[in-house]
Amino acid sequence: MKHLIATLTVTLGLAGAALAADPIEGTWQTEPDDGAYAHVAMAPCGAALCGTITSTFNANGAYQSPNLGKTLVIDMVAQGGGAYEGKVWRPSNDKIYLGKMDLNGDTLRLRGCVAGGLICSKQTWTRVK
Repeated sequence: MKHLIATLTVTLGLAGAALAADPIEGTWQTEPDDGAYAHVAMAPCGAALCGTITSTFNANGAYQSPNLGKTLVIDMVAQGGGAYEGKVWRPSNDKIYLGKMDLNGDTLRLRGCVAGGLICSKQTWTRVK
């Protein structure tokens, strides 16, 4: 009986953790930037979400970018309604911007902004299946 209760407790705990996963967790494909694109793994980082570059591609296919393993999406916090705020790093100019994201199904719109959000660069990412 104790074994059954322990098994049920573990099973329910794992199911609860799976249900608590944020909808942007997973792998996303960026738009091409300076002729290359990446796969970014979105996962929890403390109380926020971060995105790490896991693969990079150019016209010749996969390649070993010096940016592999670097954090592209930094400390994004859910604001409700599929909106997130934090920071984004742009590898092509090595700058960090005020970041915003909006989730819509398997599409993630990112904006990196300066001047309090008045001037923004945008990308739309798609979920990798």
